[in-house]
Amino acid sequence: MTLTVLSTGVLTTVQDRGRRGFARLGVPRAGALDAPAAALANRLVGNGPDAAVLEVTLGGLSFRAEIGVWIAVTGARAPLRVDGEARDNDRPERVPAGSVASLGAPSSSVRSYVAVSGGIEVAPVLGSRSTDTLAWVGPSPVAAGAVLPLGIATEPRPLDTPPVRRAAGLRIHPGPRADWFAPDALDRLVATAWSVEPASDRIGLRLAGPALPRLRTDELASEGMVLGAVQVPPSGRPIVFLADHPSTGGYPVIAVVEEADLWQCAQARPGETIRFRAR
Repeated sequence: MTLTVLSTGVLTTVQDRGRRGFARLGVPRAGALDAPAAALANRLVGNGPDAAVLEVTLGGLSFRAEIGVWIAVTGARAPLRVDGEARDNDRPERVPAGSVASLGAPSSSVRSYVAVSGGIEVAPVLGSRSTDTLAWVGPSPVAAGAVLPLGIATEPRPLDTPPVRRAAGLRIHPGPRADWFAPDALDRLVATAWSVEPASDRIGLRLAGPALPRLRTDELASEGMVLGAVQVPPSGRPIVFLADHPSTGGYPVIAVVEEADLWQCAQARPGETIRFRAR
């Protein structure tokens, strides 16, 4: 009951719903950046909501199934093939024993999610199987040659109509340090079309655009950071903290993004634009 990984592309990690409750120890939550896509993949193959999946950045994953399994690919639409035969995303697909499944590069978006019937059963760390790329808690990134154990096989649950998602902007609440900025800074945050920077990763979405003006320029003592915090470093350009964000930070937080909207950050490519909108 294993998968043998043949290639991994830019970055492939194991992710589940993350490890919560350890921020006080400096351990990030981790977990799938596009949580709705990961949940859909698990649902399609009949897994429970806590099953671990593979998060694949810009395609390039291939693996051999040592037993027959069901898989589902969601999130960024990546060309899926089984033994060279084209298969579809957003639905259960059968991979017979000994067959090879591969994901090409998606034409848009960034991260695809591969659920396998039974889930990826690597050893949990602090209650989660998620890879954290900041503190490196949990399993290492998946490498070619890795043999991934699987849980007890489940039966697929296809949907008649896969859900349609539209990126409608990131809803925000004023942050705890909004008063450190000029009175119109939140309006500027919402009015600007921010460009995604190449340095963005699982820790944070870095944005380029006009600097947000600050009223205070003194140092801020490190304080707790939450998922979705929009932190503004001295450059004046915001960073949206994602699943692997640090538990503390020393730059002021102007706003906090609704957790339900953060999947858009997971799928935004460098050079694309992100907009905020007030609640």
